[in-house]
Amino acid sequence: MVGNWRWNVGLGIIGAVLTLLFSIGKNPLSVMLMRSMYAFIAFVAIAFVMRIALAFILTPPVMHQEETAQEDGKGTQLDLQTPDESEDLNQLLRSQLDSNHTQEAEQSEQSKQFKPLTPPQLVSTQNKEPEELAKAIRHMTGG
Repeated sequence: MVGNWRWNVGLGIIGAVLTLLFSIGKNPLSVMLMRSMYAFIAFVAIAFVMRIALAFILTPPVMHQEETAQEDGKGTQLDLQTPDESEDLNQLLRSQLDSNHTQEAEQSEQSKQFKPLTPPQLVSTQNKEPEELAKAIRHMTGG
């Protein structure tokens, strides 16, 4: 456990003294001493529980020797040789080159068929009838 019994007694005395100081003017001497004794016991118990919790939290993890003995050879050698993949790389580059040629051919065919959009001409509102303009405005505003 963390520490020893002196910590428990020290914290118990601190609790008893604080209880005695806070109840000096309000209670008779027998009540003050009884409550101080109860505080001493309570603080000793709290200190004991805190020491157990700290011992549990601060305990290092246990290393099992049996498992490490079986795994002595694992992870000691490093293989830095990579497999030869030059043929796979060449095949990949060839397939990309072939796909680029077919895409260029498709794009050239599409560019021959391309026709730009021919949007309708914009109409000016200067020579329109006022009734038509009012209808257009009502239609756009939803009214």
